[in-house]
Amino acid sequence: MITAIREVRRAKGLTLEEVAARCVPATTAQTIGRLEMGTRTVSVGWLNRIAAALGVDSADLVRLPERPEIPVAAMLDNAGAQAPRRPAAMVPPHAEPGMVAVAVAAGIGDYRAGDEIWCRTLAPEGFAGALNRDVLVPRPAGRFLFGRLIGREGDRLHLLPLGAGARQQVVADPAWIAEAIRLVRPL
Repeated sequence: MITAIREVRRAKGLTLEEVAARCVPATTAQTIGRLEMGTRTVSVGWLNRIAAALGVDSADLVRLPERPEIPVAAMLDNAGAQAPRRPAAMVPPHAEPGMVAVAVAAGIGDYRAGDEIWCRTLAPEGFAGALNRDVLVPRPAGRFLFGRLIGREGDRLHLLPLGAGARQQVVADPAWIAEAIRLVRPL
């Protein structure tokens, strides 16, 4: 199996030591290096551990012939655009199980018309992890509320809807919420 562990790690600006420390359980930088170089076999278990440490899906670490990669032409920072120091590539986003999307029809808050907001659904035990993030919350009769999750008291969620002058909304005991994890914006 050909992996892209090194490319993803470098694209995220992490050292071998940082990735090793983020693994659960932690491992050594030498082990991560061997897995990157292919001198040690990458099992599914290792692939999942490293993907979690890098904050990506394990499929993002596997190079498949039919999976397109986009070469990185430049790195952009506060000094402007520069050529990358090492060759790098990015893999276009793909859907994961349990995802839903929000299509933005008109600009509101930080979102523009035409934006796609990809969201990961969360069960009630995962709600706390979405604090201070934009979330989609189902309401009765097929309605939804989309806004910033600013607090939680028991089974009550406090949301600040998008837009100037919006007033806080409280939603009691939703069966699920969907946390915004990726913004796809056409230019």
